[in-house]
Amino acid sequence: MLVISLPGRRATPRMRVWRALKGLGAAVLRDGVYLLPNSESAVRSLQEQANAVRASGGDAHVLSFSSKEPSQAEHIRRLFDRTGDYARLVEAIRMLDPALTRKRATSASRHLRKIRREFEAVTATDHFPGPVKEQVQQLLSQAESALTALLSPGEPQPATREINRLIKRDYQNRIWATRARPWVDRLASAWLIRHFIDPKARFVWLKNIKKCPANALGFDFDNATFTHVGARVTFEVLLASFGLEKDAALTRIGSLVHYLDVGGVPIAEASGLEVILNGARQLFDDDDRLLKETSKTFDFLYTSYSEA
Repeated sequence: MLVISLPGRRATPRMRVWRALKGLGAAVLRDGVYLLPNSESAVRSLQEQANAVRASGGDAHVLSFSSKEPSQAEHIRRLFDRTGDYARLVEAIRMLDPALTRKRATSASRHLRKIRREFEAVTATDHFPGPVKEQVQQLLSQAESALTALLSPGEPQPATREINRLIKRDYQNRIWATRARPWVDRLASAWLIRHFIDPKARFVWLKNIKKCPANALGFDFDNATFTHVGARVTFEVLLASFGLEKDAALTRIGSLVHYLDVGGVPIAEASGLEVILNGARQLFDDDDRLLKETSKTFDFLYTSYSEA
């Protein structure tokens, strides 16, 4: 428990402390009295805010207590209830459903990422999660899967196997095959193959993966030579397979591709790359031309990340 008292004229320090406590998911018992479930990190965080209050000329105390009275404990738990926040997310997801069309996919993707960030912010401060969190998680995952199906039909299911280290000289001047109308993971993987693995690579764009040529190296579809493995998308699997993970710029591009392809940790440049790739897909019906044009964007990213 944090008990604070600040002079009424000191609005700025009061607002700063309030925002910090809100970010921690603290419950408000009454004005100037805030609660967090007892833990070392909670005590440390509250002590930091107490120090800030004292530095601003106020008074602050951090206290620890436990309640053995069931009714009192339940009352305290209700103070941390995040049902209202989750309900707003459910409404936002349901309002987004009509926008999940190919024509509006880019706009829907942007809104869905915003909802995902808000969901992660709520869960970070939900100290007593319950069924409502699982409901939102399920709805959000369903919406993300529907959007992925629009942007990249036939997205592969992650395989469960070891990623073996391969020698690049065994993979030169080869035919590489993947699904037609490539999206971010296939475009980035094809760029990686041609620039860092097989400079003379030739690509086949499959409308039906069952018709993949016998002599082709498949990537980014189920049972392909290179595809999703565990939490890694195809681009990241190629990095690991050919020992390219030590290249920090490629690893950073991998994080960007991962986020756009399957979600996860937000990347600042993601929305910009998504808009560029979506625009290129609309301009170029020929997949070879699409790869040629979008490869310029990955070149720019790699150069910028390398300098950084």
